[in-house]
Amino acid sequence: MPSPPSRAGCALCRDAEPLPFDFSYAFQPIVDIQARKVFAHEALARGPAGEPADTVLSRVTPENRYSFDQACREKAIRIAAGLQLPSCLSINFLPNAIYRPEVCIRSTLQAAERYGFPVERIIFETVEGEQVSDGKWLAEILSEYKRIGFKTAIDDFGAGFAGLNLLADFHPDIVKLDMALIRGIDHSRSRRAIVAGVMSMCDELDIEVIAEGIETADEARCLSDLGIRLMQGYWFGRPRFEQAAGEADIPWGV
Repeated sequence: MPSPPSRAGCALCRDAEPLPFDFSYAFQPIVDIQARKVFAHEALARGPAGEPADTVLSRVTPENRYSFDQACREKAIRIAAGLQLPSCLSINFLPNAIYRPEVCIRSTLQAAERYGFPVERIIFETVEGEQVSDGKWLAEILSEYKRIGFKTAIDDFGAGFAGLNLLADFHPDIVKLDMALIRGIDHSRSRRAIVAGVMSMCDELDIEVIAEGIETADEARCLSDLGIRLMQGYWFGRPRFEQAAGEADIPWGV
């Protein structure tokens, strides 16, 4: 697994060549089923004409990872501001692209100020299986982001073994349950027991839980019965290319 980047290497991030490809975003709603509001939109990378994410992510290399990570933040904020997004904006970030969090976040803060998007409505989420060999380094990044005022989230929680260790060092604002735990939960006693256990732990730590990957009304109802109010998945809305769903677009019959 790769080690965290050298913290003396910020000049590489600053002086990197422009990206050799273009990209844009689709936005998928994360809903609050109790308040019947859109809590957030997750920005999902797409090609410049809406091509699938793989057409973009397959072109990310160790040499351009830093430029890509910085460009992602700026573009997601710019498009969200242009859409006058009233909800939070959730942006995936690459921990291995960060040298020093307090330095590498500057362009994000500048973009938020330039486009008038409130910092407190930006969520940075990292994939649990991102292969960061130093969990304390990831906790340091997330802690710095939280100190600045961003919300923080661990994505795909439950997909690997790093999540619990990370929670021991850092308490994010949000954990997003891996969709493998959600699939068919209404027919799986073991999945329900695991999710209930995670909910109990997160309640104790004052961490919000988002269930993602919901595809059926029965899954949504089962999760609601388990106490989860924040949900994401095709049942509530597919990603919309350079558009954002509103409350009127969401099927609230859970």
